[in-house]
Amino acid sequence: MSRHVAIVTDSTAYLPPQTMERHRITAVPLTVVLGDRALEEGTEISARSLAVALQKRRPVTTSRPSPEVFAAAYRKIAESGATGIVSLHLSAEFSGTYDAAVLAAKDAPVPVRVVDTGMVAMALGFCALAAAQAADADGTLDEAVAAAEKRAAETSAFFYVDTLDYLRRSGRIGAAQALLGSALAVKPLLQLVDGRIDMLEKVRTASRAIARLEEIVVDRAGTRPVDIAVHHLAAPERAATLAERLRTRVPGLVDLHTSEVGAVIGAHTGPGLLGAIVSPR
Repeated sequence: MSRHVAIVTDSTAYLPPQTMERHRITAVPLTVVLGDRALEEGTEISARSLAVALQKRRPVTTSRPSPEVFAAAYRKIAESGATGIVSLHLSAEFSGTYDAAVLAAKDAPVPVRVVDTGMVAMALGFCALAAAQAADADGTLDEAVAAAEKRAAETSAFFYVDTLDYLRRSGRIGAAQALLGSALAVKPLLQLVDGRIDMLEKVRTASRAIARLEEIVVDRAGTRPVDIAVHHLAAPERAATLAERLRTRVPGLVDLHTSEVGAVIGAHTGPGLLGAIVSPR
């Protein structure tokens, strides 16, 4: 028997495949354009291939799903028996994905509530999971949306990058901030604020920046029940070390996810990314 409310997100949520299957979450893929080839994230290009391309300075851009792709996904879900859909997506400041979903929702065969979570990566994934859990409990469209929005409002995302060049080239951070970082030879700690990337702190060395990232996450988590995700791109040792330290230092830790980001986010951050998401239950 089909659940009444279905959950859709996009490929930048980076939820574990088994979690998506268990909660019946559909992910619509974004596209990475590598040279003259358009490749779907998650199926046609890996994070590792993307990292190699970036290191070789090959041209890489990203593209939103078309409204037609969303429309097809909504039709398929409606045909499976769903009577409503909650469609949750990465920040509209980063991508036109939200706008494409809104266009498709207008002609969907069932009501579709499209939400700009202001998040990305597992910060978005935790929102989709909260909505799915509400739907699993026979929640209404409004209840699933409210669960996602509450999770988004309480979730924090912090990350370290080796260089701001990739974010500057893609327009995800201001040129003045990027040039300042380069001029001072500092290592940046960044955060998501109102769906945008803001500078949090500037630290002199990579090791100090990563140590500071750990302290920020521990402080933000406090003692309440929290889920944490650690992300990286081509930096598995950094991620494993941070995850293990957080496992021992966060008393309220419920679930800890460690994963490499996909090609879309990686294209904008570059190799060496280390991110941490703190999401209270």
